[in-house]
Amino acid sequence: QVQLVESGGGLVQPGGSLRLSCTASGSISSIAPMTWHRQAPGKEREWVAILTSESLTIYKDSVKGRFTISRDNAKNTVYLQMNTLKPEDTAVYYCQTTTSGYNYWGQGTQVTVSS
Repeated sequence: QVQLVESGGGLVQPGGSLRLSCTASGSISSIAPMTWHRQAPGKEREWVAILTSESLTIYKDSVKGRFTISRDNAKNTVYLQMNTLKPEDTAVYYCQTTTSGYNYWGQGTQVTVSS
């Protein structure tokens, strides 16, 4: 069993920054792939950034150059650094991993970008 807990969301002005954290506990490998997703009101959930088992990073085009996904194995935590935030980044952000054939999601953290 794996538990994922996100934190770090909040209200920020356009152009601002936030860092989201996803802390994992349970039976999870330190190299398990991790993905950040988001879901805006009235829209489908979409992936935003992926950190592969080989530590490769992949980003959705709309966040490339502004978001950075990274991992701190000592803390069992994956981060999403979000810079130059835009109103269209407003969404609930979720972290997700697949390990041992199972899919796990966190509960989500709200990010609101507004002046």
